[in-house]
Amino acid sequence: MAPRLNRRGALFVLSEIDDILAWERDTERDTRFVELGRYFCGVRSGQYWRLERLASFYQFLEKRFPECLRKAYYLIAIHEYLTNVPKQELKEVGWTKATDLAKVARREGSVLRVQSGCTRPAPCRRGNSSGRWSGT
Repeated sequence: MAPRLNRRGALFVLSEIDDILAWERDTERDTRFVELGRYFCGVRSGQYWRLERLASFYQFLEKRFPECLRKAYYLIAIHEYLTNVPKQELKEVGWTKATDLAKVARREGSVLRVQSGCTRPAPCRRGNSSGRWSGT
């Protein structure tokens, strides 16, 4: 059974997605990817695509984010797996490196922390010669 549709919440989330996508097309910068991933998760969990009479979340992404569906799923993974990382640090790292961190978190099943000035999960110490990212 589908959850009850929160029309006001759905309209807010959908308008925020449209604003972010329009802003990113104009500036050609991927700086609001953290917010976009959060809103995509909201659309998926609240089934807000039903407001536009679409059959699935995939159809919603095809309609709103046609240039790169894979990137949309990466942004969702960043939001889901890097919840404890401050959003400002994720923005500094960028969405491509944040995607790599999300893959590590998913594979190791742990929560990652990013230290400032470092694109590896903590602990990121000079003495760590293993070369492997740890998820502790």
